[in-house]
Amino acid sequence: MIVARYFAVGAVAASVDFLVFAGLTSGFSVHWFTSSLLSFVLATAVNYRLSVAFVFQQGARFSRGHEIGLVFLASAIGLAFNQLVLWIAYKHFGLHLLLSKVVATGAVFFWNFGSRRFYIFRKTSANSSLE
Repeated sequence: MIVARYFAVGAVAASVDFLVFAGLTSGFSVHWFTSSLLSFVLATAVNYRLSVAFVFQQGARFSRGHEIGLVFLASAIGLAFNQLVLWIAYKHFGLHLLLSKVVATGAVFFWNFGSRRFYIFRKTSANSSLE
């Protein structure tokens, strides 16, 4: 059930990511690299907020500030991977820019889920006995 909830949250965050990216590149002619950076950061904030509301227990392992920092650190790694996949798909394979963004977002989904589920929001044995 947790994967299904995270998938739903991820779909909302991915929609934010894609729509902001498309709006910036198509509507405002912002370079794809900058657009991807901005849209990814906004989508990460949306993902964190929805994840702690519907998927993971906030503060399960770390203080809220530490947790947010870890989410953004994991997301920075995801962003680097996102930018790399986007660049390869767009520049080397010649895929349409928006299709390349979809491919990159799909690839990063698994990193984001795994880093959050198995490290950041993983319950310790001390707090799992409280349930």
